[in-house]
Amino acid sequence: MQAVRIDGKANAESVLRDVTAAGAALHKKTGVKPGLAVVLVGEDPASQVYVANKGRTAEACGFHSVTHRLPADTSQEALLALIDELNADPAIHGILQQLPLPKGLDADVVVGRIDPDKDVDGLTLVNAGRLASGLADDAFVPCTPAGCMVLLRQVLGDDLSGKRAVVVGRSNLVGKPMAQLLLLANATVTVAHSRTKDLPALCREADILVAAIGRPGLLKGDCVKPGAVVIDVGINRVPAPDKGEGKTRLVGDVAYDEAAAIASAITPVPGGVGPMTIAMLMANTVASACRAAGEPRPRF
Repeated sequence: MQAVRIDGKANAESVLRDVTAAGAALHKKTGVKPGLAVVLVGEDPASQVYVANKGRTAEACGFHSVTHRLPADTSQEALLALIDELNADPAIHGILQQLPLPKGLDADVVVGRIDPDKDVDGLTLVNAGRLASGLADDAFVPCTPAGCMVLLRQVLGDDLSGKRAVVVGRSNLVGKPMAQLLLLANATVTVAHSRTKDLPALCREADILVAAIGRPGLLKGDCVKPGAVVIDVGINRVPAPDKGEGKTRLVGDVAYDEAAAIASAITPVPGGVGPMTIAMLMANTVASACRAAGEPRPRF
């Protein structure tokens, strides 16, 4: 059996079409255009690429898109002052602080300064608390786990009652919110991590296996239950000497070929979860704009 390849790119395009339509409908009815502000401090090359992609996607969705590029020596006081300005700006409905920040800046303090109702990355303690309390409809959920749930719903539907789920990874950005979303969908959830004993045996119990530990190819075929659905969140760059000297390739946390021979469905890397992350950022932004305008929050 060869697993069905879950196409994250196609799913992301579908979400973005719905987001664009929702934003256009909101603007037509209320005059409100969804606004997204991205803040980048420093010259990190990967962050530069991510920020450019987010800006282009926001513009393609018809949003008011603003990018603030600050030098690496920006003080924490100046950065917090900018966050305060964006919090107070009625044309901005989503604020994204690109991470990591340069040394000397406290990411927890900066992210914590963002108005929770504009926290479209879902990283403030308020939104984390709402999700942990089962109030997902009132929360902005971190974009990567939200995108994973869209992909899972495509394969398994909305109700995961009776499904065993194992999430490998316990980060605040992916692992913990992923587990909470699975619980809300009625799955029985176990969170594993780097200190879990006999990880393969635990993973083999999973009908849904989510890999988000950041270690390339960690989960081999012996970690996959026959017929399981595998969601690979990992994005790791590894040497690819077959492509030429100094070349690299992107791989996930799952050994794809081994897992695909056993699972019923699996996300590839690249082309799986990655495209969904930006799509769900746009979805959160238009949801924030609707909330600010007193309109019902759209679902994606």
